[in-house]
Amino acid sequence: MGIFRQEVKREFIARPDPAKGQILFKWPDRNIRKLSQLTVEQDELAVFFRDGRIQGTVQPGRVTLDSSEIPFLGRLVDAATGGNLFVTELYFISTREFPNLPFGGTVDNVVDPQTNLGVGLRVFGEYSLKAVEPQSLIVNLVGTQQLQSNDQITDWMREQLLKTIRTDVVTHIVSSGWPLLGIAAHIDEIETETIAAVQRHISSYGLQIVRLGNFTITLKPEDEDRLKTYLKDVQYTKLAGGFQSYAAGEALLGAGQGLAQGPGAGGVSPAFLGVGLGMGQLVAGQAGQTMATQNQIMVRCPRCSGLNAENAKFCSHCGQALSPAPPPAGATVTCPKCQTSNAATAKFCSSCGQSLTGESAPATPPASS
Repeated sequence: MGIFRQEVKREFIARPDPAKGQILFKWPDRNIRKLSQLTVEQDELAVFFRDGRIQGTVQPGRVTLDSSEIPFLGRLVDAATGGNLFVTELYFISTREFPNLPFGGTVDNVVDPQTNLGVGLRVFGEYSLKAVEPQSLIVNLVGTQQLQSNDQITDWMREQLLKTIRTDVVTHIVSSGWPLLGIAAHIDEIETETIAAVQRHISSYGLQIVRLGNFTITLKPEDEDRLKTYLKDVQYTKLAGGFQSYAAGEALLGAGQGLAQGPGAGGVSPAFLGVGLGMGQLVAGQAGQTMATQNQIMVRCPRCSGLNAENAKFCSHCGQALSPAPPPAGATVTCPKCQTSNAATAKFCSSCGQSLTGESAPATPPASS
């Protein structure tokens, strides 16, 4: 009975159900009985392989293995058995697309073009794979072994994707000067380039990357926080007018937050409060100096309209002689003789007639007799 069951099994050849999901399945017996019934599913090819090359393929359907119907089988006949056996390796190769295959990991450390800081890139996504050239797949990648799963093929493909991203794609990202914090805006372009670049590496293995999905390039969390903090500091420093002003403001803000929490855990110590107040005074002093500069009286040149300091005698822009600036409203001058206050524009004391500018007083007309 054992021999009979073995003979029946050899008469009907098809990919077993547990192997339906494999990219490649090798029929375990190299001696195939003449007139066996071969069933090929709609999403696969049956490939007869011998002496290091493909002898022929059978398209989807059910056929009887006979050299009179399939001519290439004549090259596989075993003469020692009277022509009743074909000596060959038979592979079932799926022609459908295998989607949702994950890939990802650390790519490389690169310099962010925007900040010149070194950061670590990571990439994640999915790819779909398809076998397009059976002989190259068998000869260059799989060999004559029996695969138990797709892992040997998909693991190798995942490494090829990461290798391509580390070399071709990262070089393109850096040379293009794209800020890494905004790299998501260029995902479509990177995805297209990745598919084209990896295809050059895998075409000799009879495989094709059809498409990528959920393609994402990210930074290491600590590097992303570092970039965001750096860019925030740069922008706030510009708004504050300098690094010292920004640092002082940050210190004062921290002191205020600490005061809100009170002494102890999370609060500020009296010593730090003194530092914070000192920094606040520094900021206030710098602000006062800025306001004083802004409130300084300026004299406009009548020739070129350039602005000059109040006490300038000549225009710093064109050399034009400048008239003294009028005194501020409400200013007074004290008489050196009687100490009476007079308007700043007065030339003589209104009380005693003393000259306030060094000019001689006009002669007093004689009284009429």
